[in-house]
Amino acid sequence: MQNEPPKPELDEETIAFAQRVFQHARAGHAQELGDLLRMGLPPNLRNEKGDSLLMLASYHGHVDTVRVLLSHGADPELANNRGQTPLAGAAFKGDMPTVQCLLDGGADPNGRSEGGKTPLMIAAMFNREEIVHALLLRGADVAAQDAGGLTAEALAGAMGAADTAERLAKEARRS
Repeated sequence: MQNEPPKPELDEETIAFAQRVFQHARAGHAQELGDLLRMGLPPNLRNEKGDSLLMLASYHGHVDTVRVLLSHGADPELANNRGQTPLAGAAFKGDMPTVQCLLDGGADPNGRSEGGKTPLMIAAMFNREEIVHALLLRGADVAAQDAGGLTAEALAGAMGAADTAERLAKEARRS
């Protein structure tokens, strides 16, 4: 096994710059990120938790920033260290405009997060009816099972999300 060369120490200025970049994503500073991306900032830059700029913008509901990142080649399927995708994050937060933007930008409605959960499962668990509907329209698999063998309908029922559980049961009968 070859020894890897030691990683260079980052100076305070570089660390401060990186912190600002990730804060731009969290805060929805689309213009600032767009400027940096045009200057060569990698669109799939990730922090120590594996969160990409797109993940942070998606999770915090900044659809304009999501749009800018996608237009510069950010990968909508790039999961963080916990296996979470930007679409799963937006579904969890209940942010329909961001969900729609990610789907339009190529996010997989059947992509899997930690534990094998799909965005449909996450939306269903938190009774996000509008997002469940949008995901189904984009081809989300109502019969998909997570690592424990549970479907979106079963997960919604277990979480007390009766509206989405009922909707998914009807959808499953149609399939």
